[in-house]
Amino acid sequence: MNSEYFLQFLKEKNMPVIEKKRHTYLTYYGLEQQDTYVLKEGVIKTSIILRDGREFIISYIKAPDIISLLRDQVSQYTSAPFNVRIESDVATFYRIPRVLFWDYVNQDKKLQDYVNSYYRDKLSEAIFRQQVMTMNGKNGAVCAFLYQLIHLFGRKTQNGTLIDFQVTNDDIAGFCGISTRNSVNRILSKLKDEGVITIVNKKIYILDIDYIEQYVQA
Repeated sequence: MNSEYFLQFLKEKNMPVIEKKRHTYLTYYGLEQQDTYVLKEGVIKTSIILRDGREFIISYIKAPDIISLLRDQVSQYTSAPFNVRIESDVATFYRIPRVLFWDYVNQDKKLQDYVNSYYRDKLSEAIFRQQVMTMNGKNGAVCAFLYQLIHLFGRKTQNGTLIDFQVTNDDIAGFCGISTRNSVNRILSKLKDEGVITIVNKKIYILDIDYIEQYVQA
């Protein structure tokens, strides 16, 4: 089942839609919530704050996608598993009470298949990321992250593949487990010197995809 069926299902059920602006938060890690959110339009970032105060970025998520879906089907409230911050100018979400959401899923085979696929995909993403972080150094981690951005935000141009989304060096550091943005600056500068990337108007162009791909191949 594709996401269009799911979005149409929520629309037909007249689920409320909320709107959040750039750099505001939808949820905070650890706070109780009673709703499941589905990203209808926009881009968000999920993260947690480590004990030393650094932000560890889990992922960027581009619409449409389910946010913070947990297997606990019966509790009215549950703790948010991470922070959710809006990264696009505006993001819109369907908001569904958690218990009602699971009632819908249990009554609809297509929704069950969609949710099962969701869990499989998220598990595969988590395993892939752990492999990348374990097998590669900082340079490889940054390249693997850029590869993921290509699939989320990549757009072919005459000059290469544009990552059509502004990503800060702090965010790259947070996603790759690098302690400082200065380390990211050095890695990006090296990639620029080697002709792998260039940066125009604070957006990254991938000039040598083969170089990037070597860090994500099994």
